[in-house]
Order: sequence, then structure tokens, then C-alpha cells
Amino acid sequence: MSEKITLAADGTLNVPVEPIIPFIEGDGTGVYIWPAARAVLDAAAAKRGRKVAWKEVLAGEKAFNETGDWLPEQTVIDFRDHLVGIKGPLTTPIGGGIRSLNVALRQMLDLYVCLRPVRWFTGVPSPVKHPELVDMVIFRENTEDVYAGLELESGTKEVAKLIGFLHDEYGWDIRHDSGIGIKPISTTGSKRLIRAAVQYAVERGRKSVTMVHKGNIQKFTEGAFRGWGYDLVREEFADVAVGWDDCGGDPGDKVLVKDSIADITLQQVLTRPTDFDVIATTNLNCDYLSDALAAQVGGIGIAPGANINYVTGHGIFEATHGTAPKYAGQDKVNPGSLLLSGVLMFEHLGWKDAAADIITAMEATIADKIVTYDFARLMEGATEVKCSEFASAVIDRL
Repeated sequence: MSEKITLAADGTLNVPVEPIIPFIEGDGTGVYIWPAARAVLDAAAAKRGRKVAWKEVLAGEKAFNETGDWLPEQTVIDFRDHLVGIKGPLTTPIGGGIRSLNVALRQMLDLYVCLRPVRWFTGVPSPVKHPELVDMVIFRENTEDVYAGLELESGTKEVAKLIGFLHDEYGWDIRHDSGIGIKPISTTGSKRLIRAAVQYAVERGRKSVTMVHKGNIQKFTEGAFRGWGYDLVREEFADVAVGWDDCGGDPGDKVLVKDSIADITLQQVLTRPTDFDVIATTNLNCDYLSDALAAQVGGIGIAPGANINYVTGHGIFEATHGTAPKYAGQDKVNPGSLLLSGVLMFEHLGWKDAAADIITAMEATIADKIVTYDFARLMEGATEVKCSEFASAVIDRL
């Protein structure tokens, strides 16, 4: 009998044998990658004596065509009530309305962590010499910084008023023809993000957490993110973690918490990838970093993503790429991003055995050079298959 997932008093999830999980098929290529990912998820669950009761909810073009609303209220209610859900890529309306459907869902459910594990699968084409050295888990702050940014347009009376106020009150000289944006970064938002990253590192036996920031320039936002992180380690994790300055870089048997400037980080994840393990960073920095890292291990088409609130138990797991409309209707694209996001979902549910089964089967499929077009064109001797055929090959290896 299918049941809802619930939150226990100790903050853990109560997951029935057959949980009800809402899904959004997605727009564009979503109509192919979702069925492919779902088939593998169902097969892996069944192997371990479990089952998912999938519940379709609407967002994006399908929602607009059926209801006249890009993000129906019932969809948000269903994700909130069922705690855990998964979604394909969504089209965002152009010319007004919601700035991003993905961002809207994250903010409505306060999904403050964007979790982006990055690792290489043997045989996947890569532009770097040693992609196998990349094994990082990124925690992106998901509710502040540019996601909560406020702007005034150049040339408007509103921006002129603000420029005048800033000059009169603070002595700030800003060019008269500037647009102005404000990005908030708070103690609350920073600490809960870094807390989740440190807890993950401790629980998974990871060696370090690196806080990435631009605090050398922006002292009271990016720099404060760094400072609050070190304070948090001293206040809450002194028994299991230690900051670089408090141990001289020698943490003993504790998790080492350190920091790195954003621009040098983008260089060093290429030149010294083994220096990085778990990364915690602000919203915009992670936008750059996570996509750059994905390129090192095969591209965004195989990069998973999760949006999680570790306090309420809510999580939405999603493809990290867009709708790729030019490939819509072709059963062609790689379903890896959404499938691996489903793996993250299974791990969130505590179904770690089924999650590991999928990883093993996917590795075996790629090792046999059975891949979709994006990898086939870069691999010698590859067998190019459709999206649905790739899913079938993975299932065969379960």
C-alpha cells in the first residue's frame, strides 16, 4: 500500500516500502529522459523489494497548456506535503512572470542546499588528463545572494534616487548611468548551508570542507560567509572538525575546514583537484564552479542535482541541464543527469543499496561503450544508442 513520506521527531524521514513521490516530467527533452530515468529507478527499487508510487504534478509548458498557470499552486502543495519529489528540466516563461520556475520552487519550499556531487565514470570522455582525480561534493547556498537579488534599472528615477541617497548618506560615488543590484548574504543562510556541508563530510568520512568566497573584495558579504563558517565550526563541531587557522592545516583525525578565494579555486580544481573534497559556497560562485567541474567529468548531461532542506526533510531532485528544445521528440539525449539525481533521491530516502546498484550498472554500461550521442561522438568504438535504449542497457546490468 502506497503512503506518504513523513518526518520523524528526530528529524529523520519515515519512508514506507512504497512511498508516494511527486514528479514533474519536464519540458523539451524531459518527455524522453524522465521515462528513461524512471524505468531504471523502478527496476533498482524492485530488485531491493521496494516500489515507488509515482504521482505526476504539473509545471512548465505542460502546466500552462492544461491550466493556464506555469506553476500551479497544487504542485507546490504536493511537493510540500510529500516531502520528496523529482523533476525534469523546465521552460521558464519569457517576458514577465516568474523569473525561474526552478528558483521559485526552491524559494517556496526553502530548499537552502543545492547539492551537486561531481565524479567521473570510467570511460566518459573528458577534456582533462586525469578526470578520475575529481571527486567533490558541492553545497551551494540556494536562497540568497543573486537568487534573492534586487535590482534597479539604469536611467530610471528609482535608481537615480538610490544613487543620490547612497552619495548623501554614505559618500558612495556611483556613476549616474549605472544599474544597481543588491545581493543579501545572511548569518542564518550562511551557517545553515555550511552546517549541512560539515555534517555531510563528517557522516560520509570526507577529509575536508572548503568554503569558497570572494571575501578579499566583498568583506561584509562574501568575507562574512567565510568568517561565520569558521565561527560555526568552533561553536558546533569542535569535537569532529577544526578550522585551518586553529590547527595550522593539521586536523589530526578531524575534518579540516578551510577556505579559498573563488577565482583561484576555479584554477585549482583543474590543477590540484585532490585538494578539494566537500565545497561550501555562495550562490553565484557555485553556479560557475559546479558547471566548470561538470565539464571536467563529461559535461552537464551527466551532472546530478538536489535541492534540500535538511531541517524539514524536503527535497526536490532535478536534471541540472535545460530543456534542449532542438532535441525534443528525438529520444536522443543523455538521461544521466536526471537518473543520477534519482540516485541522490534514493540516498536521501535511505535506499543506499538501490542507489549503489544504479551506479554500478551505469558504470558497467559506459565501460561497455554503450552510450548516447553526446559521448559516442567522442569515444572510439562506441555503440550509439537512444535515450530509452541506454536506460534498457543499464537495467540489463542491474
